Amino acid sequence: MEVSVENITKTYGFQKAVDGISFKVKAGEIVGFLGPNGAGKTTTMKIITCFMPPNEGDVKVGGISVLSDPEEVKKHIGYLPETNPLYKEMPVIDYLRFVAEIQGVQKEKIRERIVEMIQVCGLKSEKYKKIGELSKGYQQRVGLAQAMIHDPDVLILDEPTSGLDPNQIVEIRELIKKIGREKTVILSSHILAEVEATCDRILIVNEGKLVADGTANTLRKQAQAKEIVKVTIEDGDRNQIFQALQKLETVELVDLLPQYTQSYEVQSKPDASSRRAIFKLCTEKGWTLTEMTPVERKLEEVFRDLTITN
Repeated sequence: MEVSVENITKTYGFQKAVDGISFKVKAGEIVGFLGPNGAGKTTTMKIITCFMPPNEGDVKVGGISVLSDPEEVKKHIGYLPETNPLYKEMPVIDYLRFVAEIQGVQKEKIRERIVEMIQVCGLKSEKYKKIGELSKGYQQRVGLAQAMIHDPDVLILDEPTSGLDPNQIVEIRELIKKIGREKTVILSSHILAEVEATCDRILIVNEGKLVADGTANTLRKQAQAKEIVKVTIEDGDRNQIFQALQKLETVELVDLLPQYTQSYEVQSKPDASSRRAIFKLCTEKGWTLTEMTPVERKLEEVFRDLTITN
């Protein structure tokens, strides 16, 4: 089921928490929603899930407007907020039954849905334990189970791996990827590596505005205004090679890479390429060029460029 966010704005007093954001998420797509604290991520998610209306714009879930029919939209959405909505004194199986009843699951199908969620979320050995006795990782699994108990078409997950250890993060990541084969998933996270490993596409917001939309590779390429190559050259004096690279007409900057005794990072001038010049230099000097590979910017660098306010 497609989610279409159409020019939404949300204002608190004189502050715009969300400022004219628009995007679409297709059925079966997992989209990462990134931004610094206060960028408008959670507010946008709350508007999509009908927790609050926008001041301007609209959101449509499967063509249904959150403004004209919020109750119908809620039937198609599963929501895991950053603060997991758990009753920790309840056993897992009782809690899931309670949530299923609230979500309007047909009485004759509740048991079937509970069994399925316990299986999908890996809760079989924990189903009779009180939620408060579970690890943080298993509590997140219960949170995912409650979000999916009514078999929604769309999942909205706000910081689903928050507070988890590395092993638990991997487990939840794999679970989300499995779920994403059948659902439309929007998730926010501060862990960029997790978003890159889990999501098909990335949205970045800053100061209430959408500043980037694309795959991780696309965003890196768009931000890579200058060619950067890692070069390894043997059979020559390190300082002589360094100075010769600096003198090339197309080169703007050369960095020594200390972890590699004969390696350099060469940045070209804007709209220029230095690869042919480097190859020609090595041929003329009799140096052996053993590596010349492009260096891609890290997603963290792209994120910082887009979200740090000067």
